[in-house]
Amino acid sequence: EEEEEEEEEEEDDDDGLSSSTQSTGKKRKRFNKFRHVRAHVNPLSNNRFPGIPVCPADMKWGELYPGMHGHGAPLEVEFADVGCGFGGLLVSLAPLFPNTLIVGLEIRERAVQYVNDRISSLRSQHETFNTLGDTHEQRMERFRATLNPGQPHYDGDPSFHYANIHALRCNAMKYFPCYFRKGQLTKLFFLFPDPHFKKTNHRRRIINTYLLAEYAFALREGGMLYTITDVHDLHVWMVKHLDAHPLFERIPDAALADDKAFQVIFSGTDEGLKVDRAAGDKFPAVYRRMPYTPSMMPLMGTGGAGAGASSGHAVQPMG
Repeated sequence: EEEEEEEEEEEDDDDGLSSSTQSTGKKRKRFNKFRHVRAHVNPLSNNRFPGIPVCPADMKWGELYPGMHGHGAPLEVEFADVGCGFGGLLVSLAPLFPNTLIVGLEIRERAVQYVNDRISSLRSQHETFNTLGDTHEQRMERFRATLNPGQPHYDGDPSFHYANIHALRCNAMKYFPCYFRKGQLTKLFFLFPDPHFKKTNHRRRIINTYLLAEYAFALREGGMLYTITDVHDLHVWMVKHLDAHPLFERIPDAALADDKAFQVIFSGTDEGLKVDRAAGDKFPAVYRRMPYTPSMMPLMGTGGAGAGASSGHAVQPMG
């Protein structure tokens, strides 16, 4: 693991650009290290994450969404995209759920910077659109031109300005419970997660028995957990673990035909569009958070004393 991180660090030159010469004497494409984003980061490493709240009560969501108003009530995030990548899902969901706060959690610092820059650009762009004295149809046409390819048809307000989305740098495997109180979330997304193919790295997978207890704690009863991947083995892994957890029940795909979020996870994300270009397969699975009953306790006790070792937190009974 340490050797992999060292190899990645050696890619960056002091001048901000990197290039290498092959045996043929040809130079590879140069890249700017200030925009270069690593494809993989070890979630089990002891990297520093400044600003992690001690508990969910310390999380001041209103400061991250200054353009939103809670009508006297504290603002709280209801949708979370774990491993948001370059923000494709955030941008796609934002106009479909304009009154819902959506947060993307991403472990890579430069990816988070890119997503928030992308959001700022969209906000500025739409503020400019709204100052033009065009007709409603012309404004709507301009707005639709800025949507992600593959995003569902939009008939909402063309003055929408993406004030309801934000990205945070966070290692969700370690700090997820620090952000969300019990039953806070209504939707939780795990789209095209890192498959970690090697068997020795399966413990790095974002869906596992112990982390599912934390996700169930943050999801309110009736909330939904969305997964999709283009790797069949990973799909089987995620379905196996979710099916085995008593607080999650799979929803048949046919029952999700009218779910706007389900439509978005296929082609409304950057990874989804990449899979489309490669003509690859996609394997979705959506689950509903079920109510807790005392009879579930024996089923949730699997893992023994080491249950919290994978995520760094003790597994708590769901209530």
